[in-house]
Amino acid sequence: MKIVLASNNKGKLAELQALFGELGVELVPQAELGVPEAPEPFHTFLENALTKARNASQHSGLPAIADDAGLCVDAFGGQPGVQTAYYATQFGYPKGDDNNVTALLEQMQGITQRRAALVSTLVAVRSPDDPEPLVAVGRAVGQITRQPIGDHGFGFDPVMFIPELNQTFAQMDPDEKNRRSHRGQSAREMVRLLRNTWLAPDA
Repeated sequence: MKIVLASNNKGKLAELQALFGELGVELVPQAELGVPEAPEPFHTFLENALTKARNASQHSGLPAIADDAGLCVDAFGGQPGVQTAYYATQFGYPKGDDNNVTALLEQMQGITQRRAALVSTLVAVRSPDDPEPLVAVGRAVGQITRQPIGDHGFGFDPVMFIPELNQTFAQMDPDEKNRRSHRGQSAREMVRLLRNTWLAPDA
């Protein structure tokens, strides 16, 4: 079964494909099918993910899955949230993971409350007008470090410290990260939903 992934992020594709592989599902990034990026005007992960999934399905004629994810920092009232990908641009940096990390650490200088959560919301639709989208949410809570630690992963992985493991996500091997991460949690729930709904044998 082919499902369009409403993203062109290679790190996201690799993580999700590894987790979805057990279903025999092939995730195809939307760029390979000429799908344009959808606008993301909303303030919640759910609304943006749903918009992206419907857009990818409409342009491809295939079922689609979209992920909207971001960092919610307690000291910033839950921000940057849905604006995570563009966080660095608020402070004069070009868009990009490394610049996001740099900007975050600069803005958190002198802040002792460093609790934050990485949140992932996955939405799957069978068609653009699917009245019953599947929704899965994952949340990983940790502390923002004072400098990047580790060489794996992407995004905020080098500064997202998980106290019970005494590691950042960037220090974990991919299998361990997939077990613990926000996207790993939401993907496992989406696998369960897909298996029980779209892929369930006829009664």
